[in-house]
Amino acid sequence: MALPDFEAWAIFAAVAERGSFTGAAAELGVSKATVSKAVTRLEAQLSTVLFHRTSRRISLSAAGAALLPNAQRIRAEGEAAVEAARDEAELLSGSIKLAAPMSFGLRALAPILSEFMMLHPSIMVDVHLSDKRIDLVESGFDLALRIAALPDSSLRAIRLRDVKRYLLAAPSYLDRYGTPHHPRELSEHRGFIYANTATPELWHFTGPDGERVAVKPRPVMQSNNSDIMLPALLAGQGMALLPDFMCDGALASGRLVSLLPEWQFEDIALHIVMPPSPRRPARVEALIEFLRSNLRVA
Repeated sequence: MALPDFEAWAIFAAVAERGSFTGAAAELGVSKATVSKAVTRLEAQLSTVLFHRTSRRISLSAAGAALLPNAQRIRAEGEAAVEAARDEAELLSGSIKLAAPMSFGLRALAPILSEFMMLHPSIMVDVHLSDKRIDLVESGFDLALRIAALPDSSLRAIRLRDVKRYLLAAPSYLDRYGTPHHPRELSEHRGFIYANTATPELWHFTGPDGERVAVKPRPVMQSNNSDIMLPALLAGQGMALLPDFMCDGALASGRLVSLLPEWQFEDIALHIVMPPSPRRPARVEALIEFLRSNLRVA
């Protein structure tokens, strides 16, 4: 049995990502003819058409779209193997593309990155802060920090710590609108809604006896980032569900009050997630170990 044509698979991935043979050739530093021959060779081996071609553009066929994730993994693993070999003999260097949630990145990640930079001065960390869920493979990320109840996926994940969430309001809000004693009462209260959830308009609770309640507060603000809610929350304009890293200080000082403490929310945790390839450059492994050591404790 002939060996797989790894070069052709990698070139196929580059063409699909760039959307053109010319763009892939420029990225890879080879001729357009080399790119075209590799794709044709792979199509012949697979007995299928990977791209629909016209004089102006190319587009993935159904078979090409189905095979693209395999091609991306082959390319990523090959690049990682080469970089790992280089890293064995050299000072760790190169770039790492890291994604993290906006609020957590500013509060917890930013203060520790300077230490990593001092440990590894030849590594450049390319940090993207966003609460939007990012496709790591498609967007070329080496790793990401995620705070969630992770669904099953092909990604590799390392659980760092639990993240506790609180239902919060300022004392001035409770003085004006009263303190709720059961989640069902929240439908009468002013709520700040975090938009990046499956059902942002609903707050889900589990009681001490296992009772499950989903309630819809009266929305007065909605955002894809919780930081913008904090000033209005502290000013007594509503209540919100916030993770521990955003509210521990305000709770300790009494500026915010935790409500319905006997009721629990869905368990979420801080994870490092990585593309499915088992092989990563040494510089990425160094950052993973650094994050494990510095973010494990709340």
